[in-house]
Amino acid sequence: MISNRIFSFPNRIFQLFKRLNSNYGNVKNQDISPNLVDTFGRKHDYLRISLTERCNFRCQYCMPEEGVTLTPKSHLLTTNEIIDVADLFVKLGVTKIRFTGGEPLIRKDLTEIIRAVSQLEGLQTVAMTTNGFMLHHKIEELRNAGLNSLNISLDTLIPAKFEFIARIKGLNSVMKSINTALEIGFDPVKVNCVVMKGINDDELISFVKLTEFQNLDIRFIEYSPFGGNKWNDAKMVPFSEMVKIIKMEFPDLKRLQDSKNDTSKAYKVPGFKGQIGFITSMTENFCSSCNRLRITADGSLKVCLFGNEEISLRDALRQKISEDTLLHMISSAVLSKKKQHAEIQNKSMLNFISSAKVCHPTILVPSVNRIAARAFCTSKSDNEIALTHTNQEGKMKMVDIGSKTPSIRIAEAEARVHLGPVAFELVKQNKIKKGDVLSLANFAGIMAAKRTPDLIPLCHHVQIDHVSLNLTLNSTTQEVIIKSHVKACDKTGVEMEALTSVSIAALTVYDMCKAVSKDITIKSVKLLLKSGGKNDYIRTC
Repeated sequence: MISNRIFSFPNRIFQLFKRLNSNYGNVKNQDISPNLVDTFGRKHDYLRISLTERCNFRCQYCMPEEGVTLTPKSHLLTTNEIIDVADLFVKLGVTKIRFTGGEPLIRKDLTEIIRAVSQLEGLQTVAMTTNGFMLHHKIEELRNAGLNSLNISLDTLIPAKFEFIARIKGLNSVMKSINTALEIGFDPVKVNCVVMKGINDDELISFVKLTEFQNLDIRFIEYSPFGGNKWNDAKMVPFSEMVKIIKMEFPDLKRLQDSKNDTSKAYKVPGFKGQIGFITSMTENFCSSCNRLRITADGSLKVCLFGNEEISLRDALRQKISEDTLLHMISSAVLSKKKQHAEIQNKSMLNFISSAKVCHPTILVPSVNRIAARAFCTSKSDNEIALTHTNQEGKMKMVDIGSKTPSIRIAEAEARVHLGPVAFELVKQNKIKKGDVLSLANFAGIMAAKRTPDLIPLCHHVQIDHVSLNLTLNSTTQEVIIKSHVKACDKTGVEMEALTSVSIAALTVYDMCKAVSKDITIKSVKLLLKSGGKNDYIRTC
C-alpha cells in the first residue's frame, strides 16, 4: 500500500500513480491498459491527421512564394497506413478525426480514406479542413463517404486581395464550395479566417454579416509566427481588439457558452442564424483543456503542437510492430505531454498553421532520424553530442534519474543465431541431447532481463511488469530468430533489459548446440524500438 506521504509528491507524479493504480496498490505489478489520458487528467479524444504536405495555394502567412522542399512520397503515410493509424487511435478512445494538409483534396485517395475511417466503431465525427478551391467538385462524394464536419479557409471577400494573400485567383471557387456545403447539409460550415492588421482587419464586419442568413461559424484566428512568414507584432490583431471593432457595429454581440475542449471562443449577434468565434492562439492559450493529438503527413505523432517531440508511427507500422506495442507507444507519448507548451518554435508553428489553415505545405525536417540519432546521447548543441554515462573528465558515472517522472516504458530487441544445416535440423526436430533448445532459451531470456542490473554495471534497477520472448526458425537462412518484448512502469527505459534478454537467449542456443557444431554464429543483436521516455527510437533498417 502506498503511504499517505505520496500527497507530498509533486501533483503530476501523484496523478500518474493514481491513474496507474486506482486502488493505490503496487504500481509495478499492474498490467496497465493503454489509453489517451495524460498526467494532468486531460482525455485526448480528437486526432488530426495531415494527409499531404502539398498545397495549391502559397498564402503569404503560410509559406515563401517559391515554396519549400517536400518530403519524398515514400516517406509519407500510405492509404492503408492512414487507416491503420486512425484505427489505433479510435481503439484508444478517439471519437473525432480531422483530416488536414497541406490541402487534403490533393490526395486522390481522399474519398477512400474517409469511407474506411468513417466505418470505425466508436468514431463519431469525421472532419476536414480545406482551402475550398476544389471542394465543390467532390463535396457530395465526400459527404456520401462519411464526411460530416467541414472547415473552409477564407481570409478575404475581395477578389484582388484574395489573389494577393493566396497568390492565386480563386475566391469564386471557394465561395461556391461554401454555398454548396450549406446546400447539401453541412450544419454549420466553419470558416477559418486569419486576421492580419493592414490586410484584412477592415473586413471583420463583412465576415460577421455573412452569418445573418446562413449557418456559418466564422472563426477569426490570431496571426501567428513562423520564420517563413516574416511575422512581427505589428501584423497581429489581438482577440480583444477584434471584439471591440465588431461591437462598434454590433453592440449587442453576445458571448456564448463554450464546450469543454473548444479552441474557439464563441459569440453571436442576436437574431443571426450563424455565429462567430475567436481562436486566441497568441494571446490566450487553451492548453489546460487540450484534447488534441496530431499525426504529420510523414506519420509522426505530436502530442503538442508547439512541442518538438515526435514519435514515428510510420516506422513502427513498417517494422510490423505488434498492435499492443503500438498502443502502448501512443499511450506513453501522451503520458509525456507537458502541462502547457513552451515558447513557440518556428517548426511547431508550421504545424499549427497546418491544423488551423491548411495552406502549410510541408514539415521541413522529418523528426524520426533526429530522434534516432539522440536515442543514446544527450545533445549539448546542434554540433555537439555527449555520452550520458561519462562525466566531463571522461570517467564513468551513473545517470541520476531522481527527478524523472515514471511512465510506461517499452523496448523490443532482436538476436539472430545461425546454426548451420545439422544443428538447425536437430533443433527443428527437438532432438538436441541437452533438451528443448527453444524452451530453455526462452526461459533464460526472461531470467536475464530481470538480472540486467547485475550484469551491466551502470544500469538502474527496474521493476519489470512483463517480459516475453518469441523464438522462430528460419529454414532458408538456418537461423533462430529471437525477439524480446519488455514493459515496465518506471523512470528509465528498458532497452538494456530487452537487449540482455535476447543476448542471453542467443548464448543459451549456442551452448545447447555447441556439441553438434562449432560453426554457430550469433549474427546480430539489435534494438528494434524503445518508447516511453524523452527520446523514443524505432529502427528503420
